[in-house]
Amino acid sequence: MKKDFSQTLQETIGISEEDFLEVLKVRSEKGGNIGEILIKKKMVTETQLLEALSIHYDIPFWPQLPMNNIGTEATQNIPIHFLKKYFMVPLESGGQASPPDTPDALNVMAGELIMKDDHQEPGHIIAINDPTCFQPLDDLVRIIKANNFQIVLSTKEAILSAINISYDFSRDSAEQLVQDMEENGATIISEIEDTADLMDDTSDAPIIKLVNHIISQSIKGRASDIHIEPYQDSFKVRYRVDGILYDLLTPPKWIQPALTSRIKVMAKMNIAEKRLPQDGRIELKFGDQDIDIRVSTIPISFGERVVMRLLNKSTSLLELSELGMSPERLKQIKELVASPNGIILVTGPTGSGKTTTLYAVLSSINTPDINIITIEDPVEYQLRGISQIQVNPKIDLTFALGLRSIVRQDPDVVLVGEIRDRETAEIAVQSALTGHLVFSTLHTNDSASAITRLVDIGVEPFLISSSVIAVAAQRLVRVLCPECKEPYIPDDVALETIGITQEQARNGTIHRAKGCQNCLNTGYRGRVAILEMMIMNSRLKSLILKTFDSNKIKEEANMATLRQDGIHKILTGVTTIEEVLRVAQL
Repeated sequence: MKKDFSQTLQETIGISEEDFLEVLKVRSEKGGNIGEILIKKKMVTETQLLEALSIHYDIPFWPQLPMNNIGTEATQNIPIHFLKKYFMVPLESGGQASPPDTPDALNVMAGELIMKDDHQEPGHIIAINDPTCFQPLDDLVRIIKANNFQIVLSTKEAILSAINISYDFSRDSAEQLVQDMEENGATIISEIEDTADLMDDTSDAPIIKLVNHIISQSIKGRASDIHIEPYQDSFKVRYRVDGILYDLLTPPKWIQPALTSRIKVMAKMNIAEKRLPQDGRIELKFGDQDIDIRVSTIPISFGERVVMRLLNKSTSLLELSELGMSPERLKQIKELVASPNGIILVTGPTGSGKTTTLYAVLSSINTPDINIITIEDPVEYQLRGISQIQVNPKIDLTFALGLRSIVRQDPDVVLVGEIRDRETAEIAVQSALTGHLVFSTLHTNDSASAITRLVDIGVEPFLISSSVIAVAAQRLVRVLCPECKEPYIPDDVALETIGITQEQARNGTIHRAKGCQNCLNTGYRGRVAILEMMIMNSRLKSLILKTFDSNKIKEEANMATLRQDGIHKILTGVTTIEEVLRVAQL
């Protein structure tokens, strides 16, 4: 006699009868699936639930699906939404996909579903998340004409990954799309507006398919930028992942004008104007992700150069504790941002994560009892509870003009996207001296150079010493892929170059990049900040009144430098010697 599912849960996970009755009561009142209610109430994890279902229905549970056995033929007939809605995906078997100890026959739902013959390999393996979802599974079997198949249970995450890979493989490759265009060079390219979801765009126009493919591959590769670079007799498409540019595609030169025009149409830019720089914006969905793309074009000798900055609005902003700082540095920053007034500057080159750090800082102090106003160029992420102003030079809304208006809005905290000129710097200083806490960024090499830069802009040294309370310099280093990084002992030359002593090397564990499928064979996945923090104490303030030589200021500050913070991350296995040498000066 088959056990009741509540008994299975009790025996495998320890769910009491009272808890199960509570779940049944919730289902009767609000509807829903028993498994989802159990997970929502945190009585079980998804894995525990699937293990119990596996035992109860005698269906194998595969936590991971074999990605090399994903079927692509089915994608021609099945809408991707159908599979994602019901969390199921067909895999090709051929006898290769089954893990060890998989039973030859599956008793699926008391024999209601088709069972495979003892001497015949299954034609398909269908991974599902809910074994009680009969009708959609029956529809799937009918659509793919699976006379012989096997059912397995898997997690929602594994099934979604398999679906995405399956549909990605079934789409034409970039090279194939280019080849199709070459075969019919007279193809008329229609200027069609982009659909709501990039993955739903089934347009047959080759140039539209090519642009969609470039964007989708860049999103999947975690790229931050896409570069389209024209040369004399060719042009190149590259994308930037974790701060490094990689080649994506090198199509023939004649495709360049059509590709550029398509992007300009999507960004609602003037496609007839090819002599002036233009800026535009594309908003699209990629699956369940909201992507905001800032497009910039400039005219160069051999055509228009296009750069697209990808911003994934679906990802949550980082918290201060997630920036990779040491506990001492984190405590230091929390004390600084609690100051009632003054200027805190973050310095570094473009793309060094200054805005991300400042957003994390603002999020940490964002409470209903303080008024925070920002002026940015551009507003990259919307922060709930914070008023954000977008700079607009076309109507003379500059940092300086916006900042003048902000101080009349009774703010407690002000963020100025960047101090670019004397007027902005002076208003920021005056704001700090009149009781406001001001955050801003500067483009300098290190924290000590920020003082020199402010003086160079035209701010008086006595105003700097009275208003600036701290300057942080920041760089981003790539993080070693946890799946493939390997420990090693560097040679003496490498240790001497970076400044690691033999004793430090013995006490820590130094790793190097290797490369695997999870990190696109780069050896790295993600980035983390290295920082130096110069806090303006009385000695430094007195020195600035006498000199603004950055070398003397740095010597007096006696702080942990970017290089030293990088060494700490090398010795703890976060990054490599090569990465720190790449971004931190000697």
